[in-house]
Amino acid sequence: MNKSEHLDLDLLQGYLDNLGDSVVQQMLKLYISQSAIYIADISSTASPEKQKDWHENCHKMKGAAGSVGLLQVHKKLVAIERLEDDEATKNKHVSELNHINTEAINEFSQWLSKAA
Repeated sequence: MNKSEHLDLDLLQGYLDNLGDSVVQQMLKLYISQSAIYIADISSTASPEKQKDWHENCHKMKGAAGSVGLLQVHKKLVAIERLEDDEATKNKHVSELNHINTEAINEFSQWLSKAA
C-alpha cells in the first residue's frame, strides 16, 4: 500500500473493497459539501465568547474527517478543537485548516480516480 501524508489509505481501500466505487465517490462528494459548511461554522465561532460553539464545530468536522480517512485534517482539528486563543489566532488556524482540507480532498479525489 502506498503511503500518503493526507489519507488513511488502508481505511479508504477497505471502503472501496467493501462498499464499491460509487459509494466511496458519494462519501467524498458528501464530505466536500459538508466540510465547506463545517469550515464556515468554525470560522463564524472564532470569537472568544463563542468558545463552546468553536469546540462543537471543530469536534463535528474532526469526526467527519476521521471517518473519510483525512489524516492531516483530523490532526489539525485535534490540535485546534480546544484552543482558547484570540479571534485573529483562531482565524489563522481556520485558514490553515481550509488549505489542508483542500489538499486532502484533492489527494482523495486523485487516489479514487486511480484506485477505482
